[in-house]
Amino acid sequence: MSVDENQAAQEHFRRYGMRLARVIESLDCASLAELAAELKGCWRDRRRVFIAGNGGSAGNAVHLANDFLYAMSKRPGSGLCVEALPANPAVLTCLANDEGYDSIFSLQLAVQARAGDVLIVFSGSGNSPNILKALTEAKRIGLRTYALLGFSGGAAKALADKTIHFVIDDMQIAEDMQLITGHMLVQWLMNFRDEI
Repeated sequence: MSVDENQAAQEHFRRYGMRLARVIESLDCASLAELAAELKGCWRDRRRVFIAGNGGSAGNAVHLANDFLYAMSKRPGSGLCVEALPANPAVLTCLANDEGYDSIFSLQLAVQARAGDVLIVFSGSGNSPNILKALTEAKRIGLRTYALLGFSGGAAKALADKTIHFVIDDMQIAEDMQLITGHMLVQWLMNFRDEI
């Protein structure tokens, strides 16, 4: 790498960090606190939490399901009852092949979810058809729904019961924020692991 390329790379990384910091500064902490309280209630009452997303958001859903299931409690059997809907490739490919990709999350919810459970969706655009269909199915069943969204928030912004909207037209930063807010929730919930 030339000196000029090195300097350009460093400047790019600084600008990225500054954009990310601005989004963190503007975070809707009141809505995040509502989600935190909901998750604490799910943990206490053994209600199930489902997390859905596509692409990088799917990876974040799987990562955070792991953290909610085990990392926040570290006591066998005491974690949050959580399911990452994009985690099982056999189920995903079966449903996509037989019913269409738009139904890969909603059909899982139709079997596994019960009224009183919670659905959290991650979406950069808020317009993925399978996310919108999952939100609609969750409403039909009686789940409380939360959407963590980037860009304009898309159609999911109106469908979810509560949104946490990262106002940034940058997919990578929107996905960073999904993981950052998820880790904020995990660390907050750790405060209650001795009482739940």
